[in-house]
This record gives sequence, structure tokens and C-alpha cells, in this order.
Amino acid sequence: MNATATLAVLLEGFFTQRLMNQRQASAHTLRSYRDTFRLLLRFAQQRLNKPPSALAFDEIDAPLITSFLEDLEKSRGITARSRNLRLTAIRSFFRYAAYEEPSRSSQIQRVRQCPASAIPVL
Repeated sequence: MNATATLAVLLEGFFTQRLMNQRQASAHTLRSYRDTFRLLLRFAQQRLNKPPSALAFDEIDAPLITSFLEDLEKSRGITARSRNLRLTAIRSFFRYAAYEEPSRSSQIQRVRQCPASAIPVL
């Protein structure tokens, strides 16, 4: 893949090459990751006023991811555990993108450093 790869191309490669072919992810994992990216793309569409097909990889940055996760907690009332599962899917995608788009390593590193929520101990 080259430096002009689009977000759509990277997402397609992530799901088909990485998750399905290399990792042979379960149907449950694929659904969970799919749902995470559906929610993220809808959030980005609202926030950036662009349809998902027009979003650039560079626009999915750490501040957007952090805002997305905070919005999930507030608007959907999700738990820290659910938030962290969404973050795991996003980090996994960006780990894949690091190999496909090494020229974007600083953006990728910032996203991968987004903090997880502390899970309360009962």
C-alpha cells in the first residue's frame, strides 16, 4: 500500500487481510469491530460534516478518537469495559495501519496512546 491509501482501503484491508485471513478472527470479534467502526464513522461524519466515503485517514486522529469514546460513554451510557473494547478495536486497526502506512507513524502512535478507562473494582 502507498502513502495515498484512503481510509476505506485501509479499513477493507484490515478486515479482510488482517482479521479474516491472518488472525482468523471469530464472527463475534468481526461483528464487534464492525460495530465499532460503524459508530466511529457516524461520529466522524457528524463531527466533520463529511460522509464516511470522503473521510481521509489523517482526519481520524487522537482528539477525534478521544471525543468519540467520551461521547459513547455519555450518549450511550456504556461502561468503562465497553469503552475499552471499542478502543482495542481502534488500536488494532492503527497497529495494522502502522505496517501499511509507515509515513503516518506519528499520527498512528498518538492514536495508539489514547488512554483506556479505569475499570472500577467491585
